[in-house]
Amino acid sequence: MQGTIEDALHKVLRVPADDAAEPLRLTVAGRTDTGVHASHQVAHLDVSDEVLNRCVGHMTIPITQALTRRLKAVLPPDIVIHGIAVAPVGFDARFSALERTYVYRVADRSSEIDPRLRGCVLTVDEALDLELMNRAAALTIGLHDFGSFATPNPGGTTIREVKTAYWRRAPITPLVPDEMASHEAYRTPSLESGLVVFTIVADAFARNMVRSLVGSCIKVGSGRKSLEWFAGKMADPVREGSSGPIAPQGLTLEHIAYPADDQLAARAEAIRAVRTL
Repeated sequence: MQGTIEDALHKVLRVPADDAAEPLRLTVAGRTDTGVHASHQVAHLDVSDEVLNRCVGHMTIPITQALTRRLKAVLPPDIVIHGIAVAPVGFDARFSALERTYVYRVADRSSEIDPRLRGCVLTVDEALDLELMNRAAALTIGLHDFGSFATPNPGGTTIREVKTAYWRRAPITPLVPDEMASHEAYRTPSLESGLVVFTIVADAFARNMVRSLVGSCIKVGSGRKSLEWFAGKMADPVREGSSGPIAPQGLTLEHIAYPADDQLAARAEAIRAVRTL
């Protein structure tokens, strides 16, 4: 996604891709590896007024509206620009963020998956025990070293603060309604109907952390691994190395939250500090 938007920016702002004097490089709030989705993403771009003015042309509208209109005209339909604004002083899309919310959706043996969600849900041929999975998820809440659930990051840290982590089964609404129900009584099924859904909120995430946590929780919920195994990986982040990430298609970046404008710079400075336990 990032590369596609950057290519579009080069096109609408008429900047050659190899122009070292005016690199159009986005800084994004959250990673979305290949196959991962995002219903909310935030990015910032440092660009000169001279270059930005090129997108206005003969339009008598503000620069941000002109850029939005031109980007929408060249981007593929699976990328939607919700809005563009001049960033407040001190804003950094990545480091100013207070928290990020990811959701992972799973269809287990008892789920009736809506075909409209194909490509956005992981299917497993097992019955999952959500009580056990929630006991595992509860162990992640707080400030921990997630080295057992992340791709190694030489020179970096895998210490993160998880604020919320839980599993739920979405209420089931039959895809095929009662034949006797009138159109007034029929409820359109929720796309999540019957799915097993994991929600996790943290100040930041290590690489592949969410997918690795999901995969490990599913191992516990399916009975392939014990809760004690999961607790051991939380207690000793280097034991057995990283728990490999599960397939990407079930994961969606749902939301990024930021502080008030006058706190953006301070937040960015604080989050850059090396974390310790």
